[in-house]
Amino acid sequence: MRWLDTYPKEIKVFLIASLVNSTGSSLMWPLTTMYVFDELGRSMTQAGFVILIQSIGGIAGQLLGGALYHRVGVKKLIVGALLFNALGLFTLPVISQTWWLFVTMMGLIGLFNSMSLPAIQAFVGFRFAERRGELFNVIYVAQNIGVALGTGLSGFLADISYHLSFIANGITSAGFGLYFFSYLSKVDHQQGEVYVPKKQISSQIKKESTWQLLLNLRLYLFLSLGTLFILLGNSIWNTGVSPYIISEGMEKKAYSLLWTLNGILIFVAQPVTSFLKKTIASTSTAQMTVSAVLYTAGFAVIALFQHYPGMILAMILITLGEMLISPATPAFISDHAGKAAPFYLGVSGGIGAIGRVVGPYAMGVMFDAGGLAPVAFFATITAGISIIMFIIHARMNAARVLAYEQGEQHTTF
Repeated sequence: MRWLDTYPKEIKVFLIASLVNSTGSSLMWPLTTMYVFDELGRSMTQAGFVILIQSIGGIAGQLLGGALYHRVGVKKLIVGALLFNALGLFTLPVISQTWWLFVTMMGLIGLFNSMSLPAIQAFVGFRFAERRGELFNVIYVAQNIGVALGTGLSGFLADISYHLSFIANGITSAGFGLYFFSYLSKVDHQQGEVYVPKKQISSQIKKESTWQLLLNLRLYLFLSLGTLFILLGNSIWNTGVSPYIISEGMEKKAYSLLWTLNGILIFVAQPVTSFLKKTIASTSTAQMTVSAVLYTAGFAVIALFQHYPGMILAMILITLGEMLISPATPAFISDHAGKAAPFYLGVSGGIGAIGRVVGPYAMGVMFDAGGLAPVAFFATITAGISIIMFIIHARMNAARVLAYEQGEQHTTF
């Protein structure tokens, strides 16, 4: 772990806090469906409805989080969202027997949890501007450690009590909020504009309405659509590969092993993605395009070779794609959106999340009708469309990226 020595203490503390919060967040999501079906005695359709409501709340949270960054202030926004999220999680064991209260609270949890995401990304981008691309990648790795720990612990906690998972998630969310409150309180800043002094804020941002900001399509639209189509295709793992493994009589742990492989690769394959970034994907726009190519290749492998070794190869290709795109999208917006970065981070995250909402239902229908084959071909097509979206995005922003690479300031407006 010598590479951590190159970072100041505040980054190390932030990474630890991110890891703990990610661990808590991942305690809950694998268990939501089981909780609704097993503990509450509801149907799988109703369980899917809960996930849908939570996902819609997440989309709204991304949009609100980006739009409110400068209006509310980063400390109020991040700390408030995390604490309200924790409060919602703490109330779940009490209200879960009242169905519509439970559904409503799950939507609010999705809202508040996602509301903090663009604000935290923007905070990192503003605070550590010189190393933000590198830091986004390190945060991504730390969060995946948390996901691995959380998903591993979730089953043990569920055997004791589902409610214990909710409470543990609430504790980590509250702890993350208190960490930010303590950390940001020590920083000399002006309310609502942390690390972006008021005198440096573009007068256009103050005057531009939300609709006027949205008209800057070349900055975010095709990036967001590319992410949407990738997330749409990536639903294949839950609504294609998972039921296929069960229907073929394989052991359920075969599915878990695919995600174990994903977690391992995120650590051991860092030299591979570093090589790709030094050769064929030196810019964030190139990283998105190469990522989409890897996703397309991975889904094509599943479509052409419907057996477990093919799924292993697909997971390797797709994980490499994930490792490229996850840090690239927030890095691009932070690099090129200027002081409006929080707004565009929220918009792009919200649009991209639509793919995660639509994907499970669309692929579930296709799997019921024809098994894995139509699902895999559909995923391949959607990933192929994402390549086109990212190429268009790269072409439209070529001058902007070139200017940034040469160290010149290139305004968003």
